Amino acid sequence: MIRNILNRYSKVLGRGFFLAVLLLCSCEDYLDRSPQATITDTDAFGSFVSFQGFVEELYDCVIDVHKVLGGNQYYNFSASDELLSNTPLIWDDGNYWNQGNFLYGDSPNFAYSTNLTRMRVWPFAWYGIRKANLGLSKLDLLTDATEEQKNVIRGQLLFFRGFLHFELMRYYGGLAYVDEVLSSSEELKLPRLKYNETALKVAQDLEQASGLLPLKWDDTQVGKATLGNNGQRITKIHALSLLGKNLLYAASPMMNESSTGSNTYDIELCKRAAEAFAQVIKICSETGTYKLQPWTSWTDNFWVWSPSNRDRPGGTEVIMNPTIIIPSYVRFTTNRTSNPVQYGAGNNRVEVPTHNFIKNYGMANGLPIDDPESGFNPNDPWTGRDPRFYVDIIYDGVRLVDNASAAAAKSNEFAQLDNNGFHRNGTTASAGVAGSVTGYFYKKWTPKGCNPWDNRWGNFQSYHPIIRLADVYLMYAEAVLNGWGTPVSKSDAIALTAIDAVNVIRNRAQLPNLTPKYSATKDAFMKQIIRERAVEFAFEGHRFFDLRRWNISGNPEYLNKTAVDFDRGANGKPSNIKERVVVTRIFEKKHNWLPFQLKDVKLYEAFPQNPGW
Repeated sequence: MIRNILNRYSKVLGRGFFLAVLLLCSCEDYLDRSPQATITDTDAFGSFVSFQGFVEELYDCVIDVHKVLGGNQYYNFSASDELLSNTPLIWDDGNYWNQGNFLYGDSPNFAYSTNLTRMRVWPFAWYGIRKANLGLSKLDLLTDATEEQKNVIRGQLLFFRGFLHFELMRYYGGLAYVDEVLSSSEELKLPRLKYNETALKVAQDLEQASGLLPLKWDDTQVGKATLGNNGQRITKIHALSLLGKNLLYAASPMMNESSTGSNTYDIELCKRAAEAFAQVIKICSETGTYKLQPWTSWTDNFWVWSPSNRDRPGGTEVIMNPTIIIPSYVRFTTNRTSNPVQYGAGNNRVEVPTHNFIKNYGMANGLPIDDPESGFNPNDPWTGRDPRFYVDIIYDGVRLVDNASAAAAKSNEFAQLDNNGFHRNGTTASAGVAGSVTGYFYKKWTPKGCNPWDNRWGNFQSYHPIIRLADVYLMYAEAVLNGWGTPVSKSDAIALTAIDAVNVIRNRAQLPNLTPKYSATKDAFMKQIIRERAVEFAFEGHRFFDLRRWNISGNPEYLNKTAVDFDRGANGKPSNIKERVVVTRIFEKKHNWLPFQLKDVKLYEAFPQNPGW
């Protein structure tokens, strides 16, 4: 029945929320009883099993924004300074109207589909919000359930209502907060709220959810029926982590400026965010519910070898991952065109790291490359770098293929990324992926082995984490720094200082503690948080949001996307190294927020377009 409900309303959902409000039936219409009907509201919502079946569909509303529709082309939508494509990225030219492949769904194929893997953020968020509100309105009918069962139903509904509003807010800004089932007969009049007003309503839902949801479903009576298969279910840690993130976003300079006119952090919201993160860190430290993945298996956060296609990435650290729609196709939600020999890529589009972004990776001694004491050698730029550089990045000379007995494999055995290299510029490698325009590829989701000769692609599972425990630590450091004002400050709940939290993540990556000169002042330390987030979460989808919320995405140092040009010397080392600007991003004040589609903002006066659009 639940799937039929989705299919029944998919065409309405594809037109966006506001038209959906006009056309969608009232809450009773979902289950209106015709003479032939056999299902009543009580049948659907009266028992835990049936009600949980209704809730389960909300998990399908967690969309992987990295997957773009159309054939086998999957690529990161990032409009920040991380990546550069051999064909223009849609938003680099400032055209944020084009959202069809990523968020909105400008054509029927993008807006809705019976294939859930094709759904987009905008229509699915509003669908899920309405569904959550419908469920909350039916809680009084849930009589055949224990108190624990009632709590997890209510907790999940509140979480998803908050989460889905947050998903939309971080692209579009403050919204109307929909916390009731709207009738198609009602006049549209819900006003747009300021960002901080919307965020506080999200926070209220998430705070309630955190008090209702279990720490581990496997440890509860309600989770016994699905024992061992509860790994993706929403828990107290999910709610607290998102609560902190939601509050930190609201506190950040761009959001605070849109709410209050002040391009600064909101101190009180920072403190509230820090306390939420502190609870997560404290609970995880005491219970081991989530733990930082050891460095030796750090890549388990992102990918695993899985002959059965049933093993999941995430290890001990990933708190929330995208929903698995088709287990055998999980790997297709990652960047499938990031590696020159990637198996089955089948297209000539490729997104690769920019040289300007690569500069964020410091040295193994923990110092930034522009520090005079770092030991960085510009004539030998890929030696002695941060260990994460070697896990993330394919640079000239990196081995790509183990089984290089065939002639084609031999020519692809090592990355050839010099000016005339086989894997550079417009050259098409044998697996069908265009060459790099910057002198790099990346392998965070495409390890060695996923190529036609090693042929391990079929035993491979990977996807982008939504929330990792490492993110909680670094957001805690940022919230504490800007809430209490110093790098040595801490929240009231735990003894961990802002510096301590950053060092936890650095130490895990085999780096020493941050040198004191980089934590001597608030500004100096904040710059290191920015750099640390860039490296730790490279290509995970955070950068676009981070640069915007810090109100620095339009700063000159983040606009130029550059390549590294070089020849290969007789000793195999690069020579004649030069940095070259390939693209200069267009970013104006209006690009802080995406524009709403015109058909939506014309529906009623109380919902205006974003400034500048």
